[in-house]
Amino acid sequence: MIDAMTYESRSSRDAEPENGVGVLAPRLVQFAAVARAEHVTRAAEALDIPQPTLSRTVARLERELGVPLLVRTGRGVRLTRQGRTLLAAVEPLLDRLEEACAEIQGEVSATRGKVAFGFLHTMGGEAVPGLLRDFRADHPGIRFALVQDAGPTMLVRMRAGDLDLCITSPLPDDPNLAVHALDEQRLYLVVPADHRLAGRRRVRLAEAAGEPFVCMGPGYGLRRITDALCAEAGFVPQVAFEGEEADTLRGLVAAGLGVALLPAPDEGGRAGTVHLEVTEPRAYRTLALSWPADRPQTAPVRLFRDFVLGRTGRLLAE
Repeated sequence: MIDAMTYESRSSRDAEPENGVGVLAPRLVQFAAVARAEHVTRAAEALDIPQPTLSRTVARLERELGVPLLVRTGRGVRLTRQGRTLLAAVEPLLDRLEEACAEIQGEVSATRGKVAFGFLHTMGGEAVPGLLRDFRADHPGIRFALVQDAGPTMLVRMRAGDLDLCITSPLPDDPNLAVHALDEQRLYLVVPADHRLAGRRRVRLAEAAGEPFVCMGPGYGLRRITDALCAEAGFVPQVAFEGEEADTLRGLVAAGLGVALLPAPDEGGRAGTVHLEVTEPRAYRTLALSWPADRPQTAPVRLFRDFVLGRTGRLLAE
């Protein structure tokens, strides 16, 4: 006999109801199971909990709400009007929770999960597409959410949990991040095709001291590197234009609006520009893979991280 299924009216001696969401949620799951099965014992078996425990849970829910939710009908139970109202509200929420759990479990699956991966704009032409192509050859079910942005912005997003991994330059200085240097990328002095230095193959950066520069905007890693290299060469660059895309900067150079320090272009490059090797100072940037050191990684993130680390020294095809 299930005495606890009988409605018990609230008395003035009852404690204040503990009906916050955190308290109600597990009880609502159990109530819905009973309502769907229309049988307490069968619902308890489905939930893998003792039948007396389930009976007490539903009875307590009724006391806290102050209404009867179930009435006995022979060996089973049926919903009261209030019970039907509650079930109609609970079922869509439980369905959404089940869908969310399935989605989350799918994202962490080693065969069909998801990786949120950030990288620099200048790597979007060939380096990253080639990396993803080779990885998905062995892991075709893993999906990617790709973000291209400035290094500092990506690091902020990664710390906030929006990104799992990112490739940036220069190396982040943050004790909370795991940082692994992947490769060095040469930087070239890019000049217009009719520039006074265009007939050269190599140049000292100091030879461009009086030139207008087109650069990435403040906050971009490449801007920091440009400023540092120019300082090492003994001058402060006269910045005429600032942009956010390497291709835009090359277009400005081709238009004769200045010179720039940039990585090698994709195959074919940009018409109207010449890329000169910088002999002094050493003009390189280090590309690094970073991830939060204290955040557990899902199986697909670990797979992709290890794959990228396996490309150390071979990330770029120059």
